[in-house]
Amino acid sequence: MTIVAVHGIGNHLAGRSPERAAAELAAQWQPKLHQGFATAAPDGHQLPEVHVAYYAHHTHVAERQAVAADLSSVDEQEQSLIIAWALALGSPSLEERQGLITAPLRQILSWVSRRRKIPIATIIRIAVQLAGEVHRYLHVPQVRAAARSAVAESIRRARPQVVLAHSLGSVVAYEALHAHPELTVDCLVTLGSPLGLPSGIFDHLVPAPIADRGARPAGVRYWVNLADTGDLIAIPHRLGDRFPVDQHADTSIGRIDFHTFGAYLASPLTAVAISPFVRSSNIPDQIA
Repeated sequence: MTIVAVHGIGNHLAGRSPERAAAELAAQWQPKLHQGFATAAPDGHQLPEVHVAYYAHHTHVAERQAVAADLSSVDEQEQSLIIAWALALGSPSLEERQGLITAPLRQILSWVSRRRKIPIATIIRIAVQLAGEVHRYLHVPQVRAAARSAVAESIRRARPQVVLAHSLGSVVAYEALHAHPELTVDCLVTLGSPLGLPSGIFDHLVPAPIADRGARPAGVRYWVNLADTGDLIAIPHRLGDRFPVDQHADTSIGRIDFHTFGAYLASPLTAVAISPFVRSSNIPDQIA
């Protein structure tokens, strides 16, 4: 069985060709997925081979690599994405929302930090990284086209039964599969996905949502969404309110590792989600 793993933010490997970077990430993530199978899947399953769809050389923001998160590097357009994310993350009351919308960015993030009981440095780091890569993907047309093409080509070459798409990768994979309806997969699994983030991502998707609903890509037979209950990027957790997701499940990865692709791959719930597609092409009744 072959799967294609579509990475999220923060996975640019400097100094490597895209092919080498994809191979290095696959070598890093293959054992993680097997760890989940060892815990959850029945004996005798063929362990899936991981291929990575690598697009980070298109979306990374070079000047923000390997430096401390700094809100001064965030431009005005990126601030709007951060504010949308912060408000969705904090779920403010109407009165709080009215006050926060006009507040300085650091004040908004400090409010999220207090509300979520997460260090402000962590909130700022995630905000800066999220704003850079997500904004670049959504609002620089040539970057968007190149990233989607890279993911589509990886799926075309590998012909996987399953696509595991993490974080921003779920957005790229969703759009790439829509753009190439000839690409078929038995199961799309979105992990820690921000696809439904109002204002920041959902309203900018291609194809555009209709009547506040996104559409299933034509070549996807079955769609599973998994979200860590503490994931700060998977906002909102349940994509089924806005997308035709067949199954959703919450998992608990941990307070430190809440959004890493490796942690999602090592989760037994991921193995349970894709194991029916290892055995056969039958659609499962449920995620146990």
